Amino acid sequence: SMASPLDLQEQEQLDAFKAFWRQYGNLITWTLALVLAAFAAYNGWNLWQRNQAEGAAVLFDQMQKAAQSKDSGRAGVVFNDIKDRYGRTPYAANAGLLAAKVQAGQSQIDEALKTLAWVSDNASDAEVRTMARMHAAGLLMDKKLHNEALKQLDAMGPLEGTLAALAADRRGDV
Repeated sequence: SMASPLDLQEQEQLDAFKAFWRQYGNLITWTLALVLAAFAAYNGWNLWQRNQAEGAAVLFDQMQKAAQSKDSGRAGVVFNDIKDRYGRTPYAANAGLLAAKVQAGQSQIDEALKTLAWVSDNASDAEVRTMARMHAAGLLMDKKLHNEALKQLDAMGPLEGTLAALAADRRGDV
């Protein structure tokens, strides 16, 4: 039987497609694979960040309980945990401020200073870093380590508003 013109046209299209696929099929497959991998990675990253935030929030809750009961041992353990596992989250820095408050309240000044040093080195929020240095300066002042206290205040850099006033006040005390 004679092939109808339509069949010939389809055959030509098929041949053209096969030729195209031979030339570009690999590239297309790789591109799709990479796009899908990137999408999976992005979703995975978001999921990981969400899990990080949830895990950190749970530990932060424990830190608040330790602070309320003035349990400096527990506060230290929870802070180490949150610092090691979720150190990049804002929860870790805020947990550090809380832990230091509990430690200082229980006269564990050196522990509190260590905790505050971690916060002032690692907090992503400038205000939290400033608060850590402010607290550290106060503790160092109580220990009569005036030069060390001034170093903490100098490390804060230029401040604005309330924080500037607090820092000036503390500098006056020192």
